[in-house]
Amino acid sequence: MGADTEKLRRAHAGSLIWHRRSLDNGTYTGFLVEHRNTVIAGAGVLWQDLPPSALSEGPVRAYILNVYVSPEHRGRALARHLVDVALQECRRRGVTVVTLHASGAGRPTYARLGFQPSEEMRFILTADDPS
Repeated sequence: MGADTEKLRRAHAGSLIWHRRSLDNGTYTGFLVEHRNTVIAGAGVLWQDLPPSALSEGPVRAYILNVYVSPEHRGRALARHLVDVALQECRRRGVTVVTLHASGAGRPTYARLGFQPSEEMRFILTADDPS
């Protein structure tokens, strides 16, 4: 358990640095919902600079991430609201392709918003990979 805790601590510290840098340079936009001066929900958009394709003639695509609602405020459509706000910002910027990774719990919400399942594969490189 100690190794997992240390790994999470390092990931959190790195995440804080990444968020500050990305917010400052404009490659990430965050949206928050507050209740009584406390953040109760949030979401973000990572603005990806990618080459034009048949799906997107523009060079920018959006990746929605960090969608979270505190447990005591779930069931109030806050995640849906935040994703709607993110999609509005995408439209305002002329972005036509928006992706995200959905948890099992979030998948129905995203499907109702019009997100379609897509095919993706992942390969995780580790320090002890032989190749």
